[in-house]
Amino acid sequence: MSVMTMAQALNSALDVALSDPRVVVIGEDIGATGGVFRITDGLAEKHGTERVIDTPVAESGIVGAAFGMAVAGMRPVVEIQFMGFSYPAYDQVINHVARIRNRSRHRFTAPMVIRLPYGAGIGAAEHHSESTEAVYAHIPGLKVVVASTPENAKGLLLAAVDDPDPVIFMEPIRLYRAARGEVPGGRHTTPIGSAIVDRTGSDVSLVSYGAMMRETREAADRLAEDGVSAEVIDLRTLVPLDADTIVASVVKTGRAVIVHEAPLTAGYGAEIVALIQERALYSLRAPVQRVTGWDTVVPLRLAERHYMPSVDRIVAAARRTLEG
Repeated sequence: MSVMTMAQALNSALDVALSDPRVVVIGEDIGATGGVFRITDGLAEKHGTERVIDTPVAESGIVGAAFGMAVAGMRPVVEIQFMGFSYPAYDQVINHVARIRNRSRHRFTAPMVIRLPYGAGIGAAEHHSESTEAVYAHIPGLKVVVASTPENAKGLLLAAVDDPDPVIFMEPIRLYRAARGEVPGGRHTTPIGSAIVDRTGSDVSLVSYGAMMRETREAADRLAEDGVSAEVIDLRTLVPLDADTIVASVVKTGRAVIVHEAPLTAGYGAEIVALIQERALYSLRAPVQRVTGWDTVVPLRLAERHYMPSVDRIVAAARRTLEG
């Protein structure tokens, strides 16, 4: 075990993955400069520029080239600099990457990973700060994974590389160097499709993922000071969703708060609310609450903290459920 930041854990995962000759890493500025967030730092020197490949600024071309590699039997890992830069490649993702297994009647698939640094909190605004996971979660044929700790960042990334189907791998930018923790050495995988009960509780279930896990844990701590026992669930994977873990928690507590920084309308939290009412409606003691970003673009730096879900907002939502 070593104590690492999330950035170091992801670098370690890519280093391990590149021991497989089928794996290549491809993206803008990832070789000579180690990527915009230095996640690939040192990998080109160690594994060579034919394995860690710098590309032009052409997201559609990057994903299209990686798709061809994947269909041919390789396992490419794409880095898109920011989630908001992924939209030019959306045509490739939705029409080719996600559909090849179905279109070819299972003769071909696309075992590839598309890494998307996402989220606000670093003062970058607009296209550099978006959290649009629901766009990708809606597309059949894709798996969508969201890391929240250094340990599961490494484990989930290696599991994504091993997966026979395409994986959208979301990395919370503001946790790259803010999150530190023990990370196993060597090849360590975390199952895709498995949520984790981050802490147990009996009064209310707080459900979140990715960057917002930090505020969600802090909210649970504050509620505990008032004698409220909050159960915290880290989804880790949005598609496929671990519905059983969510339902079991809500059946136990009778209350739920869903937290994400994406906008409210048609955000992924709505899917979780629908799941709860379908499978745990008669266990609910109060309406499910959502704490999210607002239905607007991420604002400029000075207003960004008003956009992000805060610990105060999560605590207030949990208290509303306790009044029900």
